[in-house]
Amino acid sequence: MNEDGCLLIIGGDEETRHRKDILQRFVDLAGGPERNLVLLTSASAEPEEMAAPYHDILSQLGVRRHASVHTTTREEANDAALAERIAHADGILITGGDQKRLMANIGGTALDRALHEALKRRCACLAGTSAGASAMAGHMLASGFAEFEPEKGAGVLGAGLGFVQHVVIDQHFSQRHRINRLLSVIAQNPYLYGLGIDEDTALVVERGVGIEVIGAGGVTFLDGRGMTTNAADIDNGERPELIGVQLHVLPSGSGYVLPGQGGQAVRLAHVTREAPAPIQEFISNLTKRNPLS
Repeated sequence: MNEDGCLLIIGGDEETRHRKDILQRFVDLAGGPERNLVLLTSASAEPEEMAAPYHDILSQLGVRRHASVHTTTREEANDAALAERIAHADGILITGGDQKRLMANIGGTALDRALHEALKRRCACLAGTSAGASAMAGHMLASGFAEFEPEKGAGVLGAGLGFVQHVVIDQHFSQRHRINRLLSVIAQNPYLYGLGIDEDTALVVERGVGIEVIGAGGVTFLDGRGMTTNAADIDNGERPELIGVQLHVLPSGSGYVLPGQGGQAVRLAHVTREAPAPIQEFISNLTKRNPLS
């Protein structure tokens, strides 16, 4: 059986009033309501307002031990006691806000290392929503705008937390019409996969095993590794050629395991379909462990 941490990558604006299936899944993936859960609100300029509805819902779901961790300086993020709280959590949810604020605050600090430690040593569930989702990638989509067409220079990348590598994650994907922004990034960085997650939707990643889409929407995979583009030869703001980009859309309820991994799943034990060939490499990359976690 697979014994490892898992990721829950959420597209933002998860339903909290009637359906609570995404947050219920977070609790389940962390080991149940008796476990120790932490909200990391460092991406937000209003941490108390950000955390309050989550604490209400976690209480409704029967969780007794849930707390917030917020840092505003790198000195705070290097505090050993604070990092220890993160390292010993069973489930950690990185809330929304501004991913640039988050990484400027915690990137490379003791708290950053504690997140990886929790995933690797405690087999914790690490979740991120909205800005927290984008920051889960090693190459983080920091900012950008391209509503009507792909444009060179429309997406700005920065260093992320690195729980998934060679992937750029965008959130609020369909609702904010962000496919052109993600295509713009892929045009200039064809070695990166693009992953777009709709609002009130999450991608469950059991490392080394497979994935599942839950919630109200879907996820979009973009693969430009085999494409032809003139992005290097045009000016910023111009539309690039993108020939041969592969696009895959998985609605809620889609779930796949890698070949030979069906019997190894713990968090995805109910998922039995083997990933079809066109997305096997994408899923293999998403579920790959890295040296830190």
